[in-house]
Amino acid sequence: QVQLVESGGGLVQAGESLRLSCAASGRTFINYPMGWFRQAPGKEREFVAAINRSGGSTSYADSVKGRFTISRDNAKNTVYLQMNSLKPEDTAVYYCATSRMYGSRRWTDFGSWGQGTQVTVSS
Repeated sequence: QVQLVESGGGLVQAGESLRLSCAASGRTFINYPMGWFRQAPGKEREFVAAINRSGGSTSYADSVKGRFTISRDNAKNTVYLQMNSLKPEDTAVYYCATSRMYGSRRWTDFGSWGQGTQVTVSS
């Protein structure tokens, strides 16, 4: 339905920053709230951040509040996750996804998923 491709992951040291991008194609991008999830080794996939269709409202997991910022550029069909003050516990594969409704943090309420991009934070 919607094709999503994440990029921008990499290996950084604690305290450094990364910006992830999620490029969308297919159905109309602006019609979808978007979210970022992450999955660390041996852990469940967890909600990170979400943004509504216009970009005017955002929500974050408590673990990333104040450090991560989700944004979107609908003209470029792209959603971003700016990650500052990275910690080793942020190490995970990060996925972007379309949401059926803004406000949900349940994976079942998200539709199309990207392939993921690896973020590794070393001490």
